[in-house]
Amino acid sequence: MAVLQKIVIQDFRNIRLQELSFSPNINCISGGNGEGKTNLLDAIWYLSMTKSAFSTSDRYNFRHGTSAFALSGTYAMPGGTNARFSIRVSDGGQKSVRRDDKPYGRISEHIGVLPIVMVSPADIAMVSESGEERRKFVNAVLSQMEQPYLSDVQQYNRFLLQRNKLLKAGVWDEDLLSTFDERLAALATPIFERRAAFCESLVPIVQQYYAEISGGREQVGIEYRSDLHRGDLREILLDRRERDRIFKFTTAGVQRDDFLFSMDGHPIRRCGSQGQQKSFLVALKFAQYEVMKAAYGYPPAMLLDDLFDKLDMNRVANLLRMVADKSFGQIFLSDSNKVRTESIVDSLTADRSYFRTEGGVFTPVDE
Repeated sequence: MAVLQKIVIQDFRNIRLQELSFSPNINCISGGNGEGKTNLLDAIWYLSMTKSAFSTSDRYNFRHGTSAFALSGTYAMPGGTNARFSIRVSDGGQKSVRRDDKPYGRISEHIGVLPIVMVSPADIAMVSESGEERRKFVNAVLSQMEQPYLSDVQQYNRFLLQRNKLLKAGVWDEDLLSTFDERLAALATPIFERRAAFCESLVPIVQQYYAEISGGREQVGIEYRSDLHRGDLREILLDRRERDRIFKFTTAGVQRDDFLFSMDGHPIRRCGSQGQQKSFLVALKFAQYEVMKAAYGYPPAMLLDDLFDKLDMNRVANLLRMVADKSFGQIFLSDSNKVRTESIVDSLTADRSYFRTEGGVFTPVDE
């Protein structure tokens, strides 16, 4: 597996300059709210995914008063080699991603090299917000495991943007629309098939994890909904052409896919308590971990941000037993409750590192 040995962070969020070395097992970060715990985890995420887990624009990642940030990480890679990955982002959108000081031909080539999973309070958006949040989650997972999937989604989105521009301009060119439809359909089919297969593989694992966390009180599920369940996208777009002309955008396709989360047959966003929703999301991310582990042949890194928030003690205890029983790789765990974290982690392993943060400054703690 890829193990982060050392990270160097410069001018990222509230972190001015920090160099930290990590345990290959469990790393615990404690500190008050707003002190920088999540920012450290996001920097680790950024090194894997070349973007923030939380900010859609890089301008929110610059430390106040700066116009650039830099991240670098030294990793022990599968096969016994070491590699250094670095990212520099400047104001204006300039981004450089390098491996051992050599730039990638395309930034997307880096996605999947350092597999990673994050559990965060921000995950609640997948329950409370639109299908776009759930599509982002599925795309992030599949893009790490399969480069062709990422390429297909990127190309599909480019053709979709061009088709929508044509519709918005009111230019009604049947031949050009048919050309776009052909290209979109050719890309949509493998995207649809991979999403369907991923959902099918994910559901039983989510159900198993949720039962372990909740004590088997409720039954959860995930349903994949797509326009392509009705047939080939070319036929669907042809049938929708007049509707697209009226609305001036493409009204069918995999950009409208959704993944419906349920509990006992009802939408979890309506019937689930905060604790039940959090338990479902933790089960979802742990299931993602298992699917990625099977695909790679080794475990991805796991970032657990404020994991115990909104969980009662029974669910926390079940979750901890679950973690202790599983063969996890490198874990980064943040918690504002230092005493709770230490008591939990010390009971799991002696191979761990502790860090305390205040104002974006991280201090290793000897235990």
